Amino acid sequence: MAQLMGHSITYRIAVGPQAGRKVFTLQTLPACEPDDYADSAGKVSGFSLHAGVSARADERKKLERLCRYISRPAVSEKRLSLTSNGNIRYQLKTPYRDGTTHVIFEPLDFMARLAALIPRPRANLTRFHGVFAPNSKHRALVTPSKRGKSAKRQINGDERSSVEQHAAMTWAQRLKRVFNIDITICEECGGAVKVIASIEDPVVIKQILAHLQRKAVSKEFNPLPESRAPPQIGLFG
Repeated sequence: MAQLMGHSITYRIAVGPQAGRKVFTLQTLPACEPDDYADSAGKVSGFSLHAGVSARADERKKLERLCRYISRPAVSEKRLSLTSNGNIRYQLKTPYRDGTTHVIFEPLDFMARLAALIPRPRANLTRFHGVFAPNSKHRALVTPSKRGKSAKRQINGDERSSVEQHAAMTWAQRLKRVFNIDITICEECGGAVKVIASIEDPVVIKQILAHLQRKAVSKEFNPLPESRAPPQIGLFG
């Protein structure tokens, strides 16, 4: 996997008979001279960082557009196409300064580049450095939640023990955190709800859910009595 990642950021073919060579590119535009963009962008080892975009905290539209740009997928399907000989042609959203507008990949090499984009299992996708790093002693001073290595964790004014610090969240806490569903509060009166049982047997759970479903259907379906003709007085008199 490290070899695939290395070839991906250096524009080299990773697999196949052409391994190690530069990928085939199409330069359909003339090269342009560097502009002010180059002064605010740094390029090191195949990575580039642009520091020319900034947004204030009150510019919500701009922040949303920036977040959408950061969270965009690595490959756009709209700019993918097949060539007449079966290779993958990818159109760049913004042409390179040398005029490159398309990159051509062999199918196997294109799959290798997609594999290089998959993160390793159990690896943090967001990493913080400097004072925001987890082990920084100044992290509690710059984060809104005051969480950091030097911050004292307290519950009701008392410091948490080592067992409490490493205790996992309950399933009710996870349900509230992920789906914003708080089962500890009654929906009718707003009072506190106490868990009296935890049912884990699949057979019993299925029976309870089936009973509740039948009960809900019976409440919704209330058939009216069959229609009949109006009484006829004097019919038998």
